[in-house]
Order: sequence, then structure tokens, then C-alpha cells
Amino acid sequence: MKKLVLFLILCSVTSLTFAQNFKYAHVTDTHVGTATGEEDLRRTVADINQQDDINFIIITGDITEMGTDEELKLAKTILADLKKPYYIIPGNHDTGWSESGGVSFIKNFGYDKFTFDYNGYRFIACASGPYVRMSDGHIPRDATVWLDSLLKKTPKTMPLIFVNHYPVDNSLDNWYEITDRLKKYNIQYAICGHGHQNKAHDFEGIPATMGRSNLRANDAVGGYNIVTMNKDSVFFATKKPAGELAPAWRKIALKTFVDNGKSYERPSYAINQTYANTKAAWTYHSNANVVNTPAYTNNLVVFGNSLGHVEALNRNNGKLVWTFKTKGAIYSSPAISANLVVLGSGDGNIYALNTTNGKQVWKVAAQKSILGSPIIHDGKVYIGASDNTFQCLDLKTGKSIWKFSEVEGTIVGKPLIYQGKIIFGSWGRYLYALDLKTGSLQWKWTNGSANRMFSPAMCTPVAANGIVYIAAPDRVLTAINAHNGETLWRNKEATVRESIGLSADSSLVYGKTMNDYIVAYKTSDTDNGIAEKINVGYGYEHTPSDLIEKDGILFFGTKNGIIYAINPKTKETIWAHKIDNAMVNSFKVIDKNTVLASTMDGIVTLLKVK
Repeated sequence: MKKLVLFLILCSVTSLTFAQNFKYAHVTDTHVGTATGEEDLRRTVADINQQDDINFIIITGDITEMGTDEELKLAKTILADLKKPYYIIPGNHDTGWSESGGVSFIKNFGYDKFTFDYNGYRFIACASGPYVRMSDGHIPRDATVWLDSLLKKTPKTMPLIFVNHYPVDNSLDNWYEITDRLKKYNIQYAICGHGHQNKAHDFEGIPATMGRSNLRANDAVGGYNIVTMNKDSVFFATKKPAGELAPAWRKIALKTFVDNGKSYERPSYAINQTYANTKAAWTYHSNANVVNTPAYTNNLVVFGNSLGHVEALNRNNGKLVWTFKTKGAIYSSPAISANLVVLGSGDGNIYALNTTNGKQVWKVAAQKSILGSPIIHDGKVYIGASDNTFQCLDLKTGKSIWKFSEVEGTIVGKPLIYQGKIIFGSWGRYLYALDLKTGSLQWKWTNGSANRMFSPAMCTPVAANGIVYIAAPDRVLTAINAHNGETLWRNKEATVRESIGLSADSSLVYGKTMNDYIVAYKTSDTDNGIAEKINVGYGYEHTPSDLIEKDGILFFGTKNGIIYAINPKTKETIWAHKIDNAMVNSFKVIDKNTVLASTMDGIVTLLKVK
């Protein structure tokens, strides 16, 4: 009898807990760093502070415009004035152009994902990229690992609210990894930002709400949403600073979630059956994003992940051989020479590790994160950082040989050595050419755009016949005089974006267009237009990746995890293989039948063609 009474009391308490009303503010897309972002956020913070009945604030990404340390510090300073607790996650603007690769966001706010319980509800939020390179949105691999661990500890009946920057649909390349998990639990609804407008959504039967941007746009003031939780419903209403709360524009019933049992879109791997001669010899799945190109030796494959781990695998079987931990996310593609692997970390250090055992040989500190990839030449390491510096180091000792400290913006790409120069771009509008021996500036080139998002940062330069070729996010293939940096020609008819490569004989520059076609231009000092056009049929495409020709085969990767091998002469696809549904990083063609590749979701694989 006592047990029954206790059970009834507990049920009553639980019922009362869920019945309690509460309110929270949903603020999103503040874009501090734009013309009105700072002022709009200050007004919103002041407005929220005047409302005693708001229990907490959730902020769903794109806190800043470019993810710079300065913008993040300013945003944190403004948000520190909030009188109630706030919970915050990054958006694509905080990670995609970030000078720290997301490290500074975590340093400033303490996390990039969160969970907390309030009045019987469990709120769960994951970060979403892309990180450093252009791609679709992506829930990071470490976040899905974390989510699995969290959900295992969550009662199936506990009501959940999921928080993300992106809508949980195919604007995220791995949306189904979230919906498939949440639908096994008592998910009530999801909230998101990204679209800058109030909008009702449905994510595979999960009701959802997109909140408006906090920016004023064409209005006099910005705005946000007040979310009111009642016993059986949740209401969303727009609030503008110093204005009255508008009538609720969105209502969602709160009830036990029941999966509707419908079938929904999922990525197709049918292409792997079409080209069944290509298979993975082995596959390794890291516990975090891999957004760099693995390096390899006869025995090892080495790469870094977004948790700061350097991992070395046995090249023959993909088994883990050793690991090394840095203190920041790694987006730098390692380079190997003389039994040393060299790479940069978001913790602001350049590391040289022994390839045999992963032990640190030397470490060189920069002033900020190092996202750029090194190149090793003639016993020297050339690498750029986010502290406006590009430098040359001795490979054996790490001793500085020279530094160039006049770079505008963040360096995130891989440099090119050509005709006694080291050539690289940055998120600061310029392509630089430095003297290889002294580091002195030989020339710098700009496409003339004041918008840093069109900078030649993620394009990998190629060169032939005294000409440097690049394709920046402005979608223009550009030929530059390698001697003096003068523009020779610019061609925009094919919308080539950050993805080019030379033919094996250097007679052609290949470009990957943003829809279906590979194009080729003659390596000439005059614009002769498109020389060749190959319809591969890969669909819409915007991932930065090199095109590599070897033994008469042209290789390239896509944003949805496919590597293609085509014959540029016959214009036929020789083989294609889908690794997963995330961006393929630039990869290594070991020989025409062996490709070493990685994807943003942390998969590293060795593909073999039989």
C-alpha cells in the first residue's frame, strides 16, 4: 500500500512538473561583424533583460559573420550582459570561415554542443558545419558520437527538444543520422535558424520551427522569438526590441511522439553496384571530422581530426598504429619527409612527429591557429597560419628560416612552389607570391572584390608555362603571370569554383563546374575559351577539391562522398565509388588503381580497382 501511495505521489509530482509553464527566448543569426549585427544584438539583449518571465535564452548559430576571434569576443561581451542563462551553438558562418577552425568558439563559450534539462524536458543541441572548407551543412562526427552516448542515458519517455543551426533536412548532408536517432525517442519538436525567417517545418514527422534572424534587414530594428511552453502546447511569437509581443504565429501540440512509419529519402549507394570493380580495401572511421587530406608512406597513413588527434594507420589493413593529441582541431593536411610528419593545429602550433612512433620531435608556436597545410621542399617546411604570417622552417629542427608577416586574413590552403616562388591565398582577398629563399614579397594579386568570401583562400594554385591558374569562390578561372602577378585572362563561362588541376602533360587546366560538367582550358596566356567539356552527371557541386590526372585517368571528388575516375579523351566514366554522404577531401592517387581518400565525416579509406 505504501509503495502504491509513493507511486501516486511521484506521478503527481511528475505531472505538475510537466504542467508548469515556462518561456525562453530563441535568438538566431545575429551575424556580429555585419553593419548592424552588433547594435541589433545589443538591443535584443537589453529587451530580453526587461522581461522577468523569460527563464533562459537559446541562440542557434551564425553568431558572427566571419568567425574571427575579434567578432567572437565582441559577441561574447554583448551576451555577457544577459541576466538569465543562455545556451549557444555555432553556425556555418562561425565555422566555415573561422580563423581558428571553431577552436575560438569553444574557447569563448566553453562548448559547441549542449544538453540541459528544464521542467522535465531535455534540450539537446549539436553544432553543424561546414568547417573551414565549403560543403553542405554537416553535424560533426564527434557530435553524433556524443549524441549516441547521451541518448543511451535518456529515458525513452522523456520529452526532448532538439536544437540546431541548420534545418534537419537535406541541407545537412547527414540529416538522417539525427532524425533516425530522434524518432526512437519522445521528440517533441526541433528549433533552428539559418534561413533568416520565421517558418514552420516538419523533419520527417518531427514538428519544427525556424526562427527569424536577429538582424534588422530592411526593418528599423531586428527581432527574435519568445517560445512559451504550456502543458500541452508550445507557442512561437515574434518580439522586436522595445515593441510589443506579436500574436503567436506558430503552435505545436506537445504529446508523446509516435513515428509515422513513412519512408523518407536516403542517400543512394547504387553507383557502387554500377561500378562494382571498385571496393574499399579497408575503411577506418575516426571519432571526429577529418577535413584534411591524409599523407602516406610505404607503411602508414597519417591524418588529423577535429578533436585534435593525429592518427596513424597501417597502410595495408587500416588498423590504428599510433595517435598523438594536440589541443586544437586539425584542418591542416600533413606532409611527410625524412621520417617526419609535419602539420598544423588549431592550438596554434606546428608539429613534427616521428612517423615510426608518433613521438613529438619539435613544436613551433604561432600567435593563432594554424589551419594551412604545409609543403616540404629541399629540407624546408613552408606553412601559413591565422596570425597573418607565412613562414619557412628547417625540417629537422623547426628553426625559423624566414617569416612573412604581412598576410591579410587567414591562410587555410596548400601552397604551390613554382619558379623560385611560394604561392598561396588567404581569406583576405589576396593571392601572394614570396621568394622561396628569402620570403620577400614578389607580388600579390586580387580579383578586386571587397567581399572576403570571394577570396582565393581554398583554391589550390597550379602552374604551367610561366602561368599560375586559380579558381576562387567568385567562380572565375584566372590565369596570372607567374613572374609579376599580372592578370592574363579571366573566364567565367563554366562557373568553376575552387576546384582545378593540371593534365599530366601540363597542356590543359581542368575545372570542376558547379553542375555536372568537367571542363578543360588550354594552358595559354590568352583566353581561348573552353577546350573540352565532359558531362559526368554528378549534379550540383561546390566542394573545393583538386582534380588529378594520372596514367590517362582524371580523378575528382564531390560534396556527397563520391570519387570519380574518368577518361578525359573518351569522356567516359571508368569508375565511381560513393564512400559516404559527406564531402570528399582532396585525396591521394597512389596509382591508377589505388586511391587514398577521406571524408568530412571522419572516414578514411583505401580504394582498390580490380
